Amino acid sequence: MRIIYENEDSSISILTPAPDCLRTHAIEEIAFKDVPEGVPFWIVEDAEIPTDRTFRYAWELPENYREPDGYGSIYNSFKEIEDAKNQSR
Repeated sequence: MRIIYENEDSSISILTPAPDCLRTHAIEEIAFKDVPEGVPFWIVEDAEIPTDRTFRYAWELPENYREPDGYGSIYNSFKEIEDAKNQSR
């Protein structure tokens, strides 16, 4: 699984979570932590990422792409995310 989001300059960022990190944290938590605050992100299968990187900087999200899986948060650590979850309970 990968996390994708669009940058301010319209380029696409692709995050590949480390396997060790995925053993202890959900991919959504990784995205909340690593995607910039308020930026929509999508969790996609590896196969959705083009393998031909020739035009890597020209990649775009389709105009009518599906609803985002979430938005980047203000939190920069897993502890901050966990603390926020516990406070909202």
